Amino acid sequence: MAPTRAFIGLGSNLGDRLINLRTAVDSLKNKGLNVVAASSVYETDPVGPPQPDYLNAAVAVEFGGTAADLVGLLKQIEAEIGREQSEHWGPRAIDLDLLLFGIETVSEPGITVPHAELTNRAFALVPILEIDDDMELPSGEPVSAFCEKDPAGVRLFAPPGSLLGD
Repeated sequence: MAPTRAFIGLGSNLGDRLINLRTAVDSLKNKGLNVVAASSVYETDPVGPPQPDYLNAAVAVEFGGTAADLVGLLKQIEAEIGREQSEHWGPRAIDLDLLLFGIETVSEPGITVPHAELTNRAFALVPILEIDDDMELPSGEPVSAFCEKDPAGVRLFAPPGSLLGD
């Protein structure tokens, strides 16, 4: 099976947030994923209960398995970095979400691709558009149609290459 290009959203608002994101990217590489691009890191207002601001980013990877396989790998990395189950949309050391998986639409228990909240979350859309400003959803709609330029609550924190050690 040819590798699928997938987009993974990364978020952290506990501990050393930038180190948590870098550790997650390193873990993806160490588990055999080809990380082909990484966005800048953005500081973003939290969604949900009162909590610290997040650092968010996205990476594009090439993956040879299924969307379910990739979600399983992301959950494993979260556990290794120290994510603990908490309240819905609560604070966390690391959050890894499968945002897009090629042109596939997936709706299985525990997996929805494109991510169910993707078109409502500037903190996920801005990093994707930085990597690929022509990105389309599986429906054919441009990702840019769901994100205003310079949305409120999304602030540049670290430039491109910050997650890849550049």
